[in-house]
Amino acid sequence: MLKELSIRNFAIIDDLKIDFSDGLTILSGETGAGKSIILNAVNLLLGSRASADLVRTGAETAELEGLFQISQTGSIAESLSVNGYDPAEGLLIRRIISRSDGNRVYVNGRQANIALLNTITEDLASISGQHAHQGLLKEEQHLLILDRFGGLMALRRQTCDNYHQILPLIEELNRLTTIRQRQAEHIELLTFQQKEIVAANPVQEEDTGLENERLRLKNAETLYQTVYGSIEELYGSSGSVIERILEVKKNLTNAGRIDSQLATKADSLGTAAYQIEDLVEELRSYLNLIEMDEQRLEAVEERLDTLNKLKRKYGGSIEAVFSRLETIEQELSGIENISDQIKDVEVKLLKLHAQLKRRSMQLSKKRKKTAAAFALKVAAELGSLNMPHTDFEVVLRPIATKEKTSIYLQFDHHPITETGIDRATFMIAPNPGEEIKPLAGIASGGELSRVVLALKAILAETGAVETIVFDEVDAGIGGATAEVVGRKLYELARHHQIICITHLPQIAKFGERHFSITKQVAAGRTRTAIRPLSKKDRYREIARMLGGEKITRKTLDHARELLEKRG
Repeated sequence: MLKELSIRNFAIIDDLKIDFSDGLTILSGETGAGKSIILNAVNLLLGSRASADLVRTGAETAELEGLFQISQTGSIAESLSVNGYDPAEGLLIRRIISRSDGNRVYVNGRQANIALLNTITEDLASISGQHAHQGLLKEEQHLLILDRFGGLMALRRQTCDNYHQILPLIEELNRLTTIRQRQAEHIELLTFQQKEIVAANPVQEEDTGLENERLRLKNAETLYQTVYGSIEELYGSSGSVIERILEVKKNLTNAGRIDSQLATKADSLGTAAYQIEDLVEELRSYLNLIEMDEQRLEAVEERLDTLNKLKRKYGGSIEAVFSRLETIEQELSGIENISDQIKDVEVKLLKLHAQLKRRSMQLSKKRKKTAAAFALKVAAELGSLNMPHTDFEVVLRPIATKEKTSIYLQFDHHPITETGIDRATFMIAPNPGEEIKPLAGIASGGELSRVVLALKAILAETGAVETIVFDEVDAGIGGATAEVVGRKLYELARHHQIICITHLPQIAKFGERHFSITKQVAAGRTRTAIRPLSKKDRYREIARMLGGEKITRKTLDHARELLEKRG
C-alpha cells in the first residue's frame, strides 16, 4: 500500500507531499492542474522510463519518493529478500531525474537500477490509465489476464521455464549438426592449420630475439666501425684516454709526496684506468662477435616472415598461435565424438519436448474451462456497470506463425511459445443485435473504461497487487453509469487500496478520503498544490465538479445531498 508520496521539481510541481491511506482515495481538480503529473510520478516509482524534460524549469534535478507498506509474506517481500533487502524495513523508493548527470534509483536508501526496480515493483501497484486501456487491446494481455483469473500462473511459469530450457539445446543441436555436415571440410581445415603451426615450430618470444638479431646484422658495419674507433680512442692510439689518465695519475702521485690527500686521488685514477682496460677487453670481445653475414641475415628475415604470417593468421602474437593450436587439438578431439554429442542432446530434447507438450496441453485444457467461467464473470460485472446486455466471450486458438519452428517447439504442427499453445482474444458485443467483435473493435471510451474496471474488479479477488490507481475510469460516462462505476470502485476498495483521479462527482462522492489538486501562479511561476478536504471543503469541491467555478446555494445543496445519500 502506498503510504506517502513526495514530489520535488517535477513538471509544474515544485514541492508536494501526499499521505495516503487504505480504502478509496479521490483526487480531483481542474483539467491541467497536475493530476496526471502525480500519476506519472507514481509510474516512475514503479520503474517506467524517465526523461530530463520532466525536470521543472530552473531546477537541475527532480526527486520522487514513495513509501510503501508491504506484507511480510508476499511476493514483494520475497523479491526484496532475494535481492539483499530486509522486508521488515518496508519499501522506500526514490528516483532522481537529472538534466545532465544521469538518473539514479534508490531502494531503501541503497542505489539500484531500473531492472531491479521493475522486479521489486512487479506486484506492487497497478496503474489503470490511458496506456492501460490501450494495453488491454493487445491480445497477449488477454491470455495473461485469463491465466491470472484461473490461478494458472504457476503452471504458466513452469511451461515458460521448460521452453527456455529447450532453446539453448536447440542452438547446441544446430551447431553440432552443422559441424557434422561440414565435418570433412572442417577436419581438413583444422588438420591443415595444425600441421602449419607444428611445422613452423614457433618458440615463445622467438620473434623478439630474431628482431634484435636482424637489427644487429643489418647494421653490422656501423657497429664494427663504432666499437673499433672507441677502442682506439680509449686505448690504442697515441694520446689515448688511458695514456692521458696514467700521465695525470703519475703527476698526482708525485704531488702526493707533498700532500697525502692527492695520493688518494691518484689511486682513484688508477682504478679508473683498470676499469677502462676491462671495458676495452669487453669491446674487443664484442668486436669478435659482430657478424657481417648476409646469409644469416637472409635466414633470420625468412624465419621472421614465417612467424609473422602465423601471427597474422592466428591472433597477432606467438601466445595467440599456441592458443589456437590448443583449440584446434581440442576441436579435432571433439569432432571424433560429434555423433555421440548429437545423440545426447537429442535425448535431452525429446524428454523436455514431451514435458513441454504435456504442460502446454494441461494449461490449454485448464484455460478452456477457465475461459467459460471468466466470460460469465465479466458479463455479470459489466451488467452491474450498466452494460446489462453485453455478450462477452474468450476465444482460444492455436498460435499461428509463418516462421519455421523447430520440431521440439511444436505440437500438432502448431508452435509452442513460452506461454503454451494458445492465443486468447476477448470478444465483445456491448449491445443486443451487434456482431461480437474483438475488444479492440470497441469504439466507445466509456465502454472500454467499464471493461477495464470490470476486469480489475474480477482480478482483485485473486490478484496480489495491493494498490490500484485509476485515471480516465470516467472517460465517456456520466449520470447513473458514473454512480454505478463509483460504487464498483468503493467495493473494489474493500480488497485493495484504490486511488482514483476523476472529474465526476458521482464517482468522487464514494471516496473515503478526498484531495483537491489546484494550479496556482505566483511570482510568474506555475505550481501545483494538493490538500486534503475537510467535510465542508468537500461539499464545495463536489459542488464545483457539479456546476463549475461559480458555486451556488443550489449546487452546494446538491453536493450535500450526493455525499449524504451515497449509501
